[in-house]
Amino acid sequence: MVFYMKLATMISGGKDSLYATYLAKKAGHEISCIISIISENPDSYMFHVPNAHLAKEQAKAMNLPIMIYKTKGTKEKELDDMKKALQDAKSNFCIEGIVTGAIASNYQKSRVDNICKELGLESIAPLWNRNNVELLKEMIRAGFEIIITAVAAPPLDEKWLGKKIDDECIQELLKISEKHGISVLGEGGEIETFVINCPLFSKRIEVLSTETLWDSKTRSGVLKINKIED
Repeated sequence: MVFYMKLATMISGGKDSLYATYLAKKAGHEISCIISIISENPDSYMFHVPNAHLAKEQAKAMNLPIMIYKTKGTKEKELDDMKKALQDAKSNFCIEGIVTGAIASNYQKSRVDNICKELGLESIAPLWNRNNVELLKEMIRAGFEIIITAVAAPPLDEKWLGKKIDDECIQELLKISEKHGISVLGEGGEIETFVINCPLFSKRIEVLSTETLWDSKTRSGVLKINKIED
């Protein structure tokens, strides 16, 4: 027997959390609310940072309520902020579980699983241990429009910022992956993304103004989205 649940989903703005949400909804679960945790630490162990504040626009596009929390992003202590968010979602929306975009990070998944166990919630991770290349191609086939908003692994450079992930882009990433060993999904922090459209959205998010922040010493950078269409 299949049991369908009321779920909250943790959205960061990136492709993995949104695609996990899409798969959970496609499987028949009800997405009751969105949780967005905005970290002050750009090197947070748990949370995606670039343009995370725009998760509220994605929530608007999905016609779902969003609960926004801030965290200092201190390792392990940031888990207390996540636990508070899940407790509030359980109290306010009667959720039975949480959806995350975990794929390969045992650090992240084990901590989410432990918090869910403490709170009596199911931990749903539809992307867990999936093949990276197949997963990225699947997202594109499903109608996800994804742009790259951060890179942190040479030879990826500032020209990649703002690039739309399509079949051609995936082939380029595959070549770089084969030569340099990076993850095409950015599982090692090589790439961060932002979803501007997907089947969950009632309308496309139009990006009107961006700013490129590039650090030539670390050979890493961020595409900061400054303005979107209201």
